[in-house]
Amino acid sequence: MKKVRIPYHKSESRNFSPGESLFREGESGDTMYVVLEGSVDLLVNGKVVEKLEPGGVLGEMALLEAAPRSATAVARTECKVVPVNQQRFSLLVQHTPGFALDIMRVMAERLRAMDARL
Repeated sequence: MKKVRIPYHKSESRNFSPGESLFREGESGDTMYVVLEGSVDLLVNGKVVEKLEPGGVLGEMALLEAAPRSATAVARTECKVVPVNQQRFSLLVQHTPGFALDIMRVMAERLRAMDARL
């Protein structure tokens, strides 16, 4: 899976304990996350569909469409993530066009993986 890097300040990061939910399927969302440390499971209908490691991105669809979350994200291990809200996402896309391509690649890889499962 494509790894993404973003500039961040240490104070922006959030920590999650194993088993703690970052977000749940069906919730509204306005934030995506980039994993800095540890790992996070993405679950659809209660089944793990992806394990994200440092550099992994989750929740990006919330910034692209106003629809409920399509997955649940749960910390597999102690983990640290950087939240990215809509304003920051827009700035990253404007100032680092490669970031937008990275996000599109992540989404394309996920779509292909889901298609393969079906």
